[in-house]
Amino acid sequence: MPTAPHPQNTDELFQALQENDRRPYGRTRTVTAEELVDAAEQFAEPVPLVHALLELQEAYTYGSEPRKSPVVFARLLTLFDEQPDVFDERLRHMLFWRFKWVANALRQLPEIPVTSLRQWLTEMRDRYEKADLGLQPYYGQAYQLAAHVGEDTTLAYELWAGRTRTRLSDCEACEICERALYHLTAGDDERALRTWESVLAGKESCQEEPARSVSYALLPLLRTGSTDRARELHLVGYRSCRRNPSMSQEVGRHLEFCALTGNEARGLELLAENRNLFDEVDSPLDLLGFLTGVEVLLQRVELLGHGELPAAGYAGRTWTVAGLRAEVRGRADDLAARFDARNGTTAHTDRRCARLDRAPLLETLELTLRTRGLDDVASVVEPAARTTAALPDSLPELILQARTLDEQGHPDAHASWARLRALVAARDYVHPDDPAVGALVQLRADLLAEEANRAGEKDEFADAAALHEEAAALYDDAGESGHAALSRACALLATAEIPVEGADGAEAKAAAMTAAHASMVRLHEETPGLAPFQEARLLRLRATAFGLRLQTSRNDEHVAPVLAETDVLHAFATRHDLVGQLSGAVLLRASTYAISGDLPAAVTEIDALLDRLKVQGPAWHLPRTLGLRGRFQLGLRDAQAAHADLTEALRLAADWPAGTIDTSRLHGDLAEACMHLGRRDEALRHLTRSAEVELRRGSRTEAFCTYSNAAQLGLDLGRVEDCIALLDSLLAEPDVTAGEVDDRLVAQLRLTRARALYAGEDLKAATAEFVTLAAESAGWDDDSGSHAMISAETAVLLGESGEFGRAREAADQALAAHAQAPRYEQLSSCLRELARLQAQQQGPDGLTDALTFLTDAGRVADEARAAEYEAHGRSLDTALAYEHGRVNAYAGEYEDALAALEKALALLGEPGREDEHVGEWAECVRLAGAVEGLYLERPAPALTRLDAAISLLTALAHAEETEPLISLAARLRDEE
Repeated sequence: MPTAPHPQNTDELFQALQENDRRPYGRTRTVTAEELVDAAEQFAEPVPLVHALLELQEAYTYGSEPRKSPVVFARLLTLFDEQPDVFDERLRHMLFWRFKWVANALRQLPEIPVTSLRQWLTEMRDRYEKADLGLQPYYGQAYQLAAHVGEDTTLAYELWAGRTRTRLSDCEACEICERALYHLTAGDDERALRTWESVLAGKESCQEEPARSVSYALLPLLRTGSTDRARELHLVGYRSCRRNPSMSQEVGRHLEFCALTGNEARGLELLAENRNLFDEVDSPLDLLGFLTGVEVLLQRVELLGHGELPAAGYAGRTWTVAGLRAEVRGRADDLAARFDARNGTTAHTDRRCARLDRAPLLETLELTLRTRGLDDVASVVEPAARTTAALPDSLPELILQARTLDEQGHPDAHASWARLRALVAARDYVHPDDPAVGALVQLRADLLAEEANRAGEKDEFADAAALHEEAAALYDDAGESGHAALSRACALLATAEIPVEGADGAEAKAAAMTAAHASMVRLHEETPGLAPFQEARLLRLRATAFGLRLQTSRNDEHVAPVLAETDVLHAFATRHDLVGQLSGAVLLRASTYAISGDLPAAVTEIDALLDRLKVQGPAWHLPRTLGLRGRFQLGLRDAQAAHADLTEALRLAADWPAGTIDTSRLHGDLAEACMHLGRRDEALRHLTRSAEVELRRGSRTEAFCTYSNAAQLGLDLGRVEDCIALLDSLLAEPDVTAGEVDDRLVAQLRLTRARALYAGEDLKAATAEFVTLAAESAGWDDDSGSHAMISAETAVLLGESGEFGRAREAADQALAAHAQAPRYEQLSSCLRELARLQAQQQGPDGLTDALTFLTDAGRVADEARAAEYEAHGRSLDTALAYEHGRVNAYAGEYEDALAALEKALALLGEPGREDEHVGEWAECVRLAGAVEGLYLERPAPALTRLDAAISLLTALAHAEETEPLISLAARLRDEE
């Protein structure tokens, strides 16, 4: 199927070639290039065919199809020999440049004999000499062949590196990489890194650089102690080569880097992201490099005892780490053997062995904001839980222990129930005939009740209610009326907690809690013979129902009923010495005071409870209590005290099994405290840890929301690559790619990523993502405001790329959405920026369209004024007048520019000592002075304007703002 309309003439052909050149390398670009060659052959003119063949060879070269590149070049060379006049200077240069491409392609194919490789180099030398071209490029290829084969490269290196570069030499970045690799092969890490520095710093670059150099430099950087630099370059470099078949070797080296720095889980994640490379890499040499990197990673994972973990591999079957490693090893060994047989050396096998034999260079290196281990990859593997009570071997003792711990609310009850659940599920399970243990139906009820509690902890309220009802029925069968009553009370509470949709949801939930409480009271009254711990739990559930009603309604009339119920619970727990329920009563009371706005009273309650817990326990209540006190301190704006409490809560939480304490909430609150204290990097760390805990316990929506906040904070901190890596990791999650996560949440993650790409100066990728998001958000009928915002940002990026036609279309979409949900400042800013960009890039030719953008911005300002909208920054009218000044100045309309700037100054008014707009005013004066004094050549009034402004700013102690004005005034005086 054709990928584009068939060109009907050479003009259409050249346009199609330009469009194809903008596509990323891959099958779509390659197939289109093949079709365009077919189209070019229909025309009688040879020049279009030459251009089409050059495009096709480039597509094959960078699409990792080395077998096809030499064939295309042979056609070009024949055309050159037959019709040399067809090749102008530019085409001739491209032809001779690509001799090197063919040499590289032939090296990648083990079926091509070494004699043929050398013959090609002889052909290249003869052609260069005949054309009177310098031979440094030839010697460069001769050196690369020697290095590939594994010969002594000393002489070949000197013959190449000692020669003066020519116009046909490889670019500076590529040659630097080759020189660095020569030193690296010699074992001189330091010299290699010194050689690489300009490329690693981004001062030299090309199509493949610095991504290629970065991938090679990672391990030398680690060996020389530059771990932070290695981490930084891994993030930047990996993004430049991921999923790219022509850079599969580089991907393999990033996988190896993960394996050798304790980031095996990260490596498996990146492997999954690059699964396409197993099938899309057509270069045997590239494939060998990629597979060796994959094997280094898989070998490490298997050595750590995780060979059964799933791994992404060849399409068509499901792989484990061990299974994929065996497959990869066989294929890579075969490739290495084929190259060695062709070359007559053991170089490729030796290099493979050296990589596979490397020991880890670091035990751990935090590569991304999302730190995960291999257990997290397994997903079904829970973090090891610490238990204070050993599990007895005797089944009756285990059952009795589980029930005793459960009565106490002890965290170690979970381990006992988990063990019992596994035993009961076994086909050979035999229930003990022991009156103390009771019947099997009672144990099954216990297990259902515990499962229901865990569902409730995950906010799966409907499931929890159903399980509690099922447990209650089994307790009735077992004659355990007290337990049955407790399960029914829990079911009532869980049912009342099921979210209610709609505007009246809060009111409906409050009413449900009132009804649940009334039913619990009746249940309590109708159930005789309750044990003290059962009665205390019922009282706790009654108080909790009222507490949740208050939390939902925020109605002051609902405060007293909660306090009354907690008083009853407190008295009962005191009378029966139930320390856990006593603590629960105080926590409920403190929370009630906090919700009602009396934070000092809440802190007083908590302080007394903490003193009691430290003496009488239960110890597992301490982390939660400290966490609550930390939240109260945040409410009292004592971030330092909150930070201390929350840090201690986290420290104590580590003493208990995972899931006992809500550490995700503790990390989240700590992040807030850190933000108040200005410790934003620490806040970022706590946000990511909070999110990962949420993810592990299955709260995926909450986790993604927290990660979204973390990504935005990372971007605000300037940690652009960290932000992008985090979002790439999240967007690759299976439920995200399968479309199972809320599409608006995913869109927010993508939007933040697009902004991060822009901040990282990857304008092309950022624009592509924004364009896609703008198209998708056009269908958000319930959120036109977000569509307006996204379309406006998209328009600006298109403008920065010089695509003003598409920018106009995006701006029109933003304006249409703005009409439904106004975004005055964002739209005004977008339109003004587009006007500036068009005038700046196109000068007088862009003035008409630029002024159209400003006319639209004027209408937005009028709408804002009519709506009595207050801008957060400078007024929209002032900003518009200033932009009229800049746009007209760029277009050479200096009188209009000066008039607009004077209007802006009038709107701003003279600044005061504390005026936050003083910098804007000073810049407006400077631009007006430049237009008047330099472009309109009226220095006298310009100097009068500048001197007055300098005097005013000096008197107001705004020294920094005066410097540009003083500099401009001095320049004008020099030119008088």
